Amino acid sequence: MAYKIIIESGRAEKNYWKDLWHYRELFYILSWRDIKVRYKQTTLGVLWAIIRPLLTMIIFTFVFGKVAKMEVQSVVPYALIVFAGLLPWQFFSNALTESSNSLVGNERLVTKVYFPRMIIPASSVITSFIDFLISFAILLVLFVVYQYMPSARIFWMPLFWIMAFLASFGPGLYLTAMNVKYRDFRYIIPFIVQFGLFISPVGYTSAQIPEKYQAIYALNPMVGVIDGFRWCIVKDAPNPMLHYPFYISLAVIVFFLALAVYQFRKMEKNFADLI
Repeated sequence: MAYKIIIESGRAEKNYWKDLWHYRELFYILSWRDIKVRYKQTTLGVLWAIIRPLLTMIIFTFVFGKVAKMEVQSVVPYALIVFAGLLPWQFFSNALTESSNSLVGNERLVTKVYFPRMIIPASSVITSFIDFLISFAILLVLFVVYQYMPSARIFWMPLFWIMAFLASFGPGLYLTAMNVKYRDFRYIIPFIVQFGLFISPVGYTSAQIPEKYQAIYALNPMVGVIDGFRWCIVKDAPNPMLHYPFYISLAVIVFFLALAVYQFRKMEKNFADLI
C-alpha cells in the first residue's frame, strides 16, 4: 500500500515521527550519496579513513607519551590505549562537522521538497559512522601487530557505539539548526572540535585527572564514551559504569539530545525561508 503525503496545516506536526519512518529510503539515499561524495575524485579514496587515524595515533603517542611523559602504565601497549580513545573522538568530530553543515549544504533539497528535515543531519552522522567502522577494522589489525588479545568485554562495544552516536547526533542537530539562522556558527564548530580534542581523554586517561575535578570533567559527554571504549579494549582499564562521572556524561548526552530535538523542531518550519 502506497503511503500518501497530505500537506495541510498542522498535519506535519502530528505525523512527523511517522513520516520519518516512511522516508527511510531517502535516509539511505542521502547516506550513500554522502559516502560517495566524500571520496569522489580523491587519489587515495577510502585509504584516507585509514591514514588519518593511524597518523594521529602516531603523533599522539609521541607527543603525550614521549614529550609530555603522560604515558599510561598498563599491560596494554600505549599505542592501543591512544587508538581506543581516538576512535570515538574522531567519529564525534567528523559527525559534528558534517552534520552541522548538512542543512546549508542541502539548500536546494530543503527549499523544494517536503520531508522531515531531521533525516539530513542523521544521514551525515551515519556517513561518519562508516569511517568509524573502517577505523575499527584498523584496531583489529593492531591487535594482531601487537599480539594483543582483548577480553570478552569487547562485546560490550555496541553499547558505547550507541552512546557515541547520540553524543554526536545531539550537538550536530542543534548546531545545524542554528547554522541555518546564524551562519557565524560555521566558525565556532572548528574551534569546538579543536578545543574538545584536548579536553577529552584521548592521549591520556580520565583517571589522570585529579579526583576533585572528575565531576566537572565528566560534563564533557565524550569522557564517558571514551572511557567506555577503553574499558572494552584495555584489560586493566577501570569499569566506568561503576563510577558516577560516567553517569554525568550520560546525563549530558541525553540533555543535549532532548534540547537539540526541541530546538530543531521549533525552527524546522522556517528552514526553507531562512536558508
